[in-house]
Amino acid sequence: MPILEVRNISKRFGDTEVIRDISFSLEKGETLSIIGSSGSGKTTLLRCLNFLETPDNGTITVNGEVIFDASDPASRSEKGIREKRLHFGMVFQSFNLFPQYTALQNVTLAGLLLAKERPDYRARKNEIREEIINNAKAILDSVGLSSKLDHYPHQLSGGQQQRVAIARALALKPDILCFDEPTSALDPELTGEVLRVIRELAERETTMIIVTHEMSFARQVSDNVMFMDDGVIVEYGPPEQVIGNPREERTKRFLERYFENGNS
Repeated sequence: MPILEVRNISKRFGDTEVIRDISFSLEKGETLSIIGSSGSGKTTLLRCLNFLETPDNGTITVNGEVIFDASDPASRSEKGIREKRLHFGMVFQSFNLFPQYTALQNVTLAGLLLAKERPDYRARKNEIREEIINNAKAILDSVGLSSKLDHYPHQLSGGQQQRVAIARALALKPDILCFDEPTSALDPELTGEVLRVIRELAERETTMIIVTHEMSFARQVSDNVMFMDDGVIVEYGPPEQVIGNPREERTKRFLERYFENGNS
């Protein structure tokens, strides 16, 4: 059974249908990279999966449970959407860290807030807080930041800030980790350290969806690649086929432009 099934997802802003009739599935431990030009709908698709945008049509199923059905008004309730977001961790291109909090505090904040809703929180408050803090320290260590726990975002490089953002997403133990152009805000010399962390996550079979412009990285790390254009899936398959030997003319034109611009 796939960990994620997306069926016929569409999203419109005003008169513009940004994505339409998007359907795909994701197996547990799989890494899917989404490629395409700016404006092709890649980020909107991620935002719909994370319920930062509410799809106009379609269904989203996680672990066999339908967590969103556009035809069901209950799927749009604020409380329900907050719970659905916990299935997905989101790493944004602009980090979105809280500047007033340390790296450790940024990673523990959401978990500590959610813990207060647990029925056993008052009785086990100190134990629960210790578990969350120790988990955050272990995750920060896994992304190479054990020496930066008490550093504030302004004291960290862009690559380190993005690794804190990755740790923050991992701390809530999501079923699926989503990345929206995770290296686009970084200088080239900092890109490698973030891609290295994502590659290690893939090797540990973390289920991931990555919107990326790094074709060589997508080719190396992905089990499958989705090429989007004009709000639809044009081509989907293993990286050696979609990037190495595309079948669709639109995919070929996109990759030709990409490599003509000196990218690799």
